[in-house]
Amino acid sequence: MKKIALIVAGGSGKRFGSETPKQLVKICGKPMIIHTLEAFQKALPDIEFVVVINPRIQNLLDEIFSEFPFPNCIIAEAGPERFYSVRNGLAKITDENSLVAIHDAVRPLVASAVIQQAFRDAKYFGNAVPVINISDSLRIKDGSLNQPVDRRVLFRVQTPQCFRTSLIKKAYSQNYDEKFTDDAIVLESAGERIHLIEGNIENIKITYPFDLVVAEAFLKSLKNT
Repeated sequence: MKKIALIVAGGSGKRFGSETPKQLVKICGKPMIIHTLEAFQKALPDIEFVVVINPRIQNLLDEIFSEFPFPNCIIAEAGPERFYSVRNGLAKITDENSLVAIHDAVRPLVASAVIQQAFRDAKYFGNAVPVINISDSLRIKDGSLNQPVDRRVLFRVQTPQCFRTSLIKKAYSQNYDEKFTDDAIVLESAGERIHLIEGNIENIKITYPFDLVVAEAFLKSLKNT
């Protein structure tokens, strides 16, 4: 089955506090989105890409791709919400007998083993969603009251979330709902059961400038090993 990575790179990065969209900010000499694409290419050399971007940064992305070419890459237009961006990206995939991994461009530290397992399990189970355990103690607050929550039954959800293309395209034919914060929820709302796999703790979503410092330190440590 053909394997496709749908990279969602349409965010404006307001919380990042930079004029340059965070997915294009350089880490260790390369734009973040290139680190993300290379992570998939390293894990699966024959993978194809759909990159969803805001048309306003098309010229910036063209400059990046002229320096770091990815010939097997199709561009899709971002929508007003992540839901619409993913839907637009899925519309570019004509082979429904394929597997697609939907991934945030601002998660450049995803491990090869996670990508490979996501595709393997999605082929068998129909989907695969990486999660990691929570190490902090948790409390839930309700007005003036609060109480502890058992962290053993809670997980942090990551991307890539991988699916049989036919299933996730059908799920994305639903009308938008504000509860659709990730692709697993969209699929689950269409009646499918979600299959969880173990993610990698380094696979942080770069949201704030501090996250960039962490990512740079991690990438530098890899170069020195």
